[in-house]
Amino acid sequence: MNQKLTNILKGLVGLIAIVAAYFFIKIVSTGDEAIVEGGGSLGIVGPMVTFSIGLFILVLGLSVLFSIISLFKKPEALKKTLLGLVVLGIFLGAAYGLAPDDAVTNVNGEVLEGGEQGANSKWVSTGIWYTVLLGATAIVTIVLGGVKKIIK
Repeated sequence: MNQKLTNILKGLVGLIAIVAAYFFIKIVSTGDEAIVEGGGSLGIVGPMVTFSIGLFILVLGLSVLFSIISLFKKPEALKKTLLGLVVLGIFLGAAYGLAPDDAVTNVNGEVLEGGEQGANSKWVSTGIWYTVLLGATAIVTIVLGGVKKIIK
């Protein structure tokens, strides 16, 4: 069974490589100037982009599906994953609490276009604070891990 699945996957990868090579050769043979002069029509680039997006969605869906199946096969991994999601939720709540919802202003104190006070500004600030908190936690964890290794 595993050998059959391996052969099927190899064939699928080969097919994808052939289609990608076709698009690559077609785009290279068309040339930059012809593509740029297309005036907004994507010509051969459009189908390649559609193929790439479809391939991305397929791989993303399969990755998520197999990850979920794997989690349900190992309940201890599911518990760890849920704990990790809860911790990330706590970080998100802390970031949301730290984020101001003030209007975005320039150096003269004038409100920028689209920078009015409100939810959008709050969520942008939340994203920034979330990144800062996760980065700081990662740095602290790395340092503590190093200290723990030195002590041992």
